[in-house]
Amino acid sequence: MEILRVFNNNVVLAKDGGREVILTGRGLGFKAKPGMEVDRSKVARMFVPAPGRDPDHMAQLLGDIPPEIIRLVSETMDEIGMGDEAAQSPTLVMALADHVCGALRRAKNGIPAVPYPLGAEVRSLYEHEYQQGCMLLAALNRKLDNALAPGESIAFALHLVNAGFSTGDLSHTYTMTGMIQQLLDVIESSYGITLDEHSVNVGRFITHLRYLFVRIHQHDQLDSEPESIVSSIMQSYPKAVECARLIASLIELRLDATLTEDEIAYLTLHVARVTNQMSRSRSGAGNGAGQSPRHQQRNSSLAQ
Repeated sequence: MEILRVFNNNVVLAKDGGREVILTGRGLGFKAKPGMEVDRSKVARMFVPAPGRDPDHMAQLLGDIPPEIIRLVSETMDEIGMGDEAAQSPTLVMALADHVCGALRRAKNGIPAVPYPLGAEVRSLYEHEYQQGCMLLAALNRKLDNALAPGESIAFALHLVNAGFSTGDLSHTYTMTGMIQQLLDVIESSYGITLDEHSVNVGRFITHLRYLFVRIHQHDQLDSEPESIVSSIMQSYPKAVECARLIASLIELRLDATLTEDEIAYLTLHVARVTNQMSRSRSGAGNGAGQSPRHQQRNSSLAQ
């Protein structure tokens, strides 16, 4: 491999065959110059930028993260069966490594661990990512003498969810998490029911919302279904259409994006599916008048 650009002592941009790659490793760039051969013995990790990603920008971000932390996170992900995620999303590895670096720095300086909001929502809405986050935390702590606080599993889960947006900024994911919870509350309120967030249909609806937010973020909403199909859906599920349009209006308010009729039609199908055969709950029952048991449980968890 041939060096194309040196960013600092630990990060270089190199040419590997017909592609550009970012290489990290302690001392890899020290006294190196463009055109020189890469010292493979110093390479800790290779990152292949996704199509459309600026390799120079990625390399600059990596330059601020100690290469041993990048190696630690990468190897740990491989060990717990997350190697595919690491290979497919270099930005995920970067975000996790940067987060671990910051957490270790805070712990070393005696700064209390950061309390992460929406913990109950993350555990419920992103069960798979939360389990992965717990596995990653446990594996890292085995190598770091338990330096990372238990709450970091929430942050890891959010980074895993955030990987779908190809950005290191968690603000969008926090917004998405709060919105999903709000939209589930809208369905419960519209139908007078209590949803089981662990059911298959609710899980599919949450997944649909996540991909919908990705399409909105990428300005690529669905808009090519035949009009006859969209009309048929709207006519078949009038109450679900009403609920779906309410959901669409909330999304518009929160994300400043007007949903296409195709997107509303698919929301309608999911609303109809999750509400099918659900028994109506009695309003004002028990001590939690006006709230569903799911809502009460979530508030109780947040208060702990």
